[in-house]
Amino acid sequence: MFFSFLGKKNYPHDPFQIQENGVFGRLKNTARRQWTEDFFLYQTLPCERVGQEIGLAAFSLVFVVVMLLAGLLLGRTAWLQVAKGEYYYDLAEGNRIRLTRLEPKRGIIYDRRLVPLVRNVSNFLLYLVPADLPSDQEARAGLLAEISQLVGPEPAAEMTAALAMIPSRSLEIFQPLFVADNIPYEQAMRIFLKINDWPGVFLDNKTRREYNQLSPSLSHVLGYIGKISAEEIKSRGPDYLPIDYIGKMGVEYFWENELRGQNGQKQVEVNALGKEKKIISQKLSQDGQNLILSVDVLAQKKLEEILLAYLKKLKLNKAVAIALDPANGEIIALVSLPAYNNNIFARGITSGEYRQLLNDPDKPLFNRAVSGEFPSGSTIKPLWAAAALEEGIINENTTFLSTGGLRIGEWFFPDWRAGGHGQVNVRRAIAESVNTFFYYIGGGYEDFQGLGIDRLRSYGEKFGLGAQTGIDLTGESTGLLPSPSWKEEQKQERWYIGDTYHVAIGQGNLLVTPLQVAAYTAVFANGGVLYRPHLVRNIVSADLSSAFAIDNVPVRSGFISPKNINIVRQGMRQAVTAGSARRLNSLPVAAAGKTGTAQWAKDQPEHAWFTGFAPWEEPRIVVTVLVEAAGEGSDIAVPIVEEFWDWYFRRDPEEE
Repeated sequence: MFFSFLGKKNYPHDPFQIQENGVFGRLKNTARRQWTEDFFLYQTLPCERVGQEIGLAAFSLVFVVVMLLAGLLLGRTAWLQVAKGEYYYDLAEGNRIRLTRLEPKRGIIYDRRLVPLVRNVSNFLLYLVPADLPSDQEARAGLLAEISQLVGPEPAAEMTAALAMIPSRSLEIFQPLFVADNIPYEQAMRIFLKINDWPGVFLDNKTRREYNQLSPSLSHVLGYIGKISAEEIKSRGPDYLPIDYIGKMGVEYFWENELRGQNGQKQVEVNALGKEKKIISQKLSQDGQNLILSVDVLAQKKLEEILLAYLKKLKLNKAVAIALDPANGEIIALVSLPAYNNNIFARGITSGEYRQLLNDPDKPLFNRAVSGEFPSGSTIKPLWAAAALEEGIINENTTFLSTGGLRIGEWFFPDWRAGGHGQVNVRRAIAESVNTFFYYIGGGYEDFQGLGIDRLRSYGEKFGLGAQTGIDLTGESTGLLPSPSWKEEQKQERWYIGDTYHVAIGQGNLLVTPLQVAAYTAVFANGGVLYRPHLVRNIVSADLSSAFAIDNVPVRSGFISPKNINIVRQGMRQAVTAGSARRLNSLPVAAAGKTGTAQWAKDQPEHAWFTGFAPWEEPRIVVTVLVEAAGEGSDIAVPIVEEFWDWYFRRDPEEE
């Protein structure tokens, strides 16, 4: 057919060929060639093709686009399978297999005679697992409403708001969401009867703390536990869940890691409602360790009772008393009044109860023993006496004449006794609390060169002032050792000799905590060693298989010579035999100490202080007492210590 086509006189019109310049017309008058020549001529005629040719550049662009798309597809596949594979695997497996935490029992806290100060009691807790809740919003709302009928109206709004904050495509949907705790038994049983029909709703039998109220002031020592906050979850790490309880204050907070124990783990298969079907595997938890405190709960109770009786008589509310062992820094009793009932925090304090505590002008939540900062009054004088002896500014026979005070220009710095005390040495200056003597050794007078503020600060720091003692409680204050640079920065005033005089007698800007006073008093009791006050004596494993004692390593020693320590001790003993604490002569043992009366406001009574130790020869106990705005230390603080020591050294060992 093809050849017959070429043999025709006129070439047929090719529908895909455009004729130009009448080519076929011109060919009519030419001699006929062989068909091969005609064919050749036909093939070489100029023509245009309908369509477009694809060049190399366009082809390259198409190739690159195709490869990019393929790369994106492969990258997305790799991202889903490798980078996010575990995440999506967990989401998938979470619908069938769950890892459930096995919670350990919290350790028990005992006093030094193994009296339990806390116990774990049953606590029903209700929580949700968002992943198992109905996906239908109407069904979910109905379920939450049904739950609220049993636990109260407030949780409904709280649950709805909390669920709205959880991203739907995150592993948080498998985390428990707290609903309510401390559910009464009867109410818990009604919930238990319905729980199997409620998808994603779980009732757990946890434990909460119940605190021994033999001595309410132990609340400042023990602290309390409460529901963990979102911020605490972030700081504590993955071992904690939103339904956990955690130490919030006191020993419960400081020793959280030891008391809590280690979580166990259980792998379970769940049904469509998220309920456990069978256990696949499990690793048991390790219960928390038990703490044995150095606190003697009977001494704590007695000291608290005495303080409360005096406060009632004086119509006052605020006081502190600390008893510690000078041989190692162990706290025997730590009383801060007013106190509070830590059980209301453990069971879940209401907003009204919390508001009442916060608005109380006496601040019962404030631990005055470790966080309160007060002018020391004359209780600081043994430190400066030891510093002056150590620096060689005075010796045990150096005397100064007290005529009632010192005058510098227009300023007069008084003694507490009108007319003065006459010639006094260091022992008598401590015993009778002679201000003039300490003006001399602190700031100097006329041609006598005193320690000066820099050396006063240096020795104050050696005795632990201006820094935390390191007690195992939170919120400890540092007090204040003022300096010229501090005054310039804080008050924009220069330092005067009067400022040094004030520091020398425990007034002015000098501030201490009652715990610091007890700690430096122990230095004179034990012969020159500064210990870290501490509450925990031993840590015992839950199964009682192991125990270890807390190290009693000295913070500092040897900074005051034994001879100079002994001179100061004699002055403190003389305060009892012939000085401001003579009332303590009635005790069954010899005691030593120092009174203090600290001004803190122009129109308010002074703070009453006493700090001392007994027996004098071989001290076993240091006691520091502060009664706020009570007046003279010798009139108020000394009788409190007298009554306590009389009980302490006469008590029947069988009673212990």
